[in-house]
Amino acid sequence: MDALRVLIVDDQDLVRAGFSVILQSEPGITVVGEARNGAEAVARVLDLRPDVVCMDVQMPVMDGLEAARRICAQAPGTGVLILTTFDRDDYLFDALTAGASGFLLKNSTPEKLIEAVQIIGRGDALLSPDVTRRVIERCAGRSTTAKAVTTALEDLTIREREVLGLLARGMSNAEIASTLYVGEATVKSHVSKVLQKLGLRDRVHAVVFAYEHGIVSRS
Repeated sequence: MDALRVLIVDDQDLVRAGFSVILQSEPGITVVGEARNGAEAVARVLDLRPDVVCMDVQMPVMDGLEAARRICAQAPGTGVLILTTFDRDDYLFDALTAGASGFLLKNSTPEKLIEAVQIIGRGDALLSPDVTRRVIERCAGRSTTAKAVTTALEDLTIREREVLGLLARGMSNAEIASTLYVGEATVKSHVSKVLQKLGLRDRVHAVVFAYEHGIVSRS
């Protein structure tokens, strides 16, 4: 299997250097470039076609939110991992809307960063526990019309709705498989169908959808 190609985007030289050292230490990950702001990031993504972009939010020239929006639109095969300190919750949701596939606190361990890049690099998505709580708190207060919910969900089977609910609670495919007493391959198939039928980019957006539409609620 080819090494995952990663682009690191941050306006601080030491941060970029630190992330690069961490990721380069992991077999199967190659840092193919760096960028100091969102504008550089977009240009480098189009040139280098990395598998994953690790990107800060607050940067000069173009921030990470606008860069994520352009990258996800122009290079859909590239996953965006937002690295943030959560100074602004609205950054998180703007980035979700832009199509980012993952969020991680900047003070996370090196192991968590490596794991996040690997998860997004294989086409999956993630939310750290802290971010998941913010998603839940933000989305639980929203509501849409019953008609809109019905229209969005009517194509899902009963099992697919079960999978969506468990997915929204942060369960992995293995955990869902154990809960439903089915194989992981079956769960993966259900997840793919749920995303396809609801027109969602990935698991992150399935979480948002589920809480926005009241499929699951805070407990």
